[in-house]
Amino acid sequence: MNQRSASSTAALILLLTCLAAPGVVQAEAWSWAVEPYAWASSIRADLRTEVPPIEGSSELRFRDILDKLDGSLQLHVEGGLQRHGLFLDFSYLGISDRVSRNFADYEADLDTRLFEAAWVWSPSGRRLEALDLFAGVRYLDADISLRIDPVNPELVGRTLDVGDSYLDAMLGARYTWPLGPKWRVTARGDGSFGDTEGAWNASLGARYHTSNGAWVFGYRHLRIEIESGGADVDLTMSGPFAGYAFVF
Repeated sequence: MNQRSASSTAALILLLTCLAAPGVVQAEAWSWAVEPYAWASSIRADLRTEVPPIEGSSELRFRDILDKLDGSLQLHVEGGLQRHGLFLDFSYLGISDRVSRNFADYEADLDTRLFEAAWVWSPSGRRLEALDLFAGVRYLDADISLRIDPVNPELVGRTLDVGDSYLDAMLGARYTWPLGPKWRVTARGDGSFGDTEGAWNASLGARYHTSNGAWVFGYRHLRIEIESGGADVDLTMSGPFAGYAFVF
């Protein structure tokens, strides 16, 4: 078994453990929150290969993404009781872009599907009100295409296609500060390792509780380093997010 297969197997075992973990908790009624949200993320992709030598990057701010957007969907689901919990998060983003530089035209297509699942443990017994530790997996399915057309017709253009799936083990923590009866502020940080060359995530969010749920908004930064087919790719996504959590 190669290193990547071993990493995938370990991460898959951790995922199954997370999904099975609620069964070991006493059969009391868990509270659940289903939170559709929008992540107004700017995206930067840096690609490098040695054979053939290609180096290029594409960066889009969110205000420039809207007319290039092929699709977007984000959903967070979390449940738990006192010390134990479980969350699932899914994010899809597809964009295409064409830009012109002094020496070449660049055409880029990006499709990313990001899935996270984790088991949450609260040492204080007050989940989402103090320190929460979590362990789980992060799964990335990415398709990235970059075409370079030199302005000089005597130069040869290049096309780089990267498409693969990556399964990482994820460890992290978050801390929530209650600010009165309705407001909560949460800081989160985590990292993952396995099939990717490393991924780092940080966010700061606030929740305003209502009678049947909570308004959620904040800022998130995610960076993932991957290698596929001899290409090194640094993918960075960052920007504000907002949504509503339906609690039941």
